[in-house]
Amino acid sequence: MELSLKSKHVLIAGGSGGIGSAVSKAFLQEGATVHILSRTRPDFIVPGMFWYGCDITQKTQLEAVSAEIIKNTEGRLDVLICNVGSGSGEATALPEEAEWQRMWQLNFSGTLNCLSHFEEALKKAEGNATLVSSVAGMESIGAPTAYSVAKSALITLGKELSRKWAPAVRVNTVAPGNIMAEGGTWDKKTKENPDAVRHMLENKVPLQRFGKPQEVANLIVFLSSDKAAFITGSCVVIDGGQTTSFH
Repeated sequence: MELSLKSKHVLIAGGSGGIGSAVSKAFLQEGATVHILSRTRPDFIVPGMFWYGCDITQKTQLEAVSAEIIKNTEGRLDVLICNVGSGSGEATALPEEAEWQRMWQLNFSGTLNCLSHFEEALKKAEGNATLVSSVAGMESIGAPTAYSVAKSALITLGKELSRKWAPAVRVNTVAPGNIMAEGGTWDKKTKENPDAVRHMLENKVPLQRFGKPQEVANLIVFLSSDKAAFITGSCVVIDGGQTTSFH
């Protein structure tokens, strides 16, 4: 399928590992010019790709590199992917204030910073943005409370911007379920207790397996393309059937 992404400027926040790495490589395969914002340098720097070392939860760091990004994209940003966050948090029902702040910064504020910094560049290009949330932001599935709340707020933010930035910019959210990535949360849990993980997959996920980063990347690339031109304000679930509510 021709997705018409060749030479498009794509900025991926959190594009150096896990799902982000798969997303970056998928856009490169489509011929896009890929710009990656991440704290760690990607191990796959290739022609047609730029990397900016930055922790996007820190506004000053983002401001320091944003001018270079605007220069390299000629002020036009066709696609913004906000793939930042972590589900590693306290299991207590109501964590202390410091934990709320930490999880909010990781899972909401970083995305908000990116959207704020690149709003004009997106509007100039009549581009689109995809925010990476989680099924934990849609249903109570046992994830840390602060993480679930932040990811739920991200879905709300995507819906609000899809209406208030329309028709210039499309905004969607994806909500992955259990994705197996090397060094990720499920990789660690599987090594610690493989029987418990297998039991979870067999009893809670109808497809009885983990999702792959590439499968999430395929969805994100499609939503970013002209083939999805009438899709905005959506939260697309990719979880092997785990969620049970009617949306």
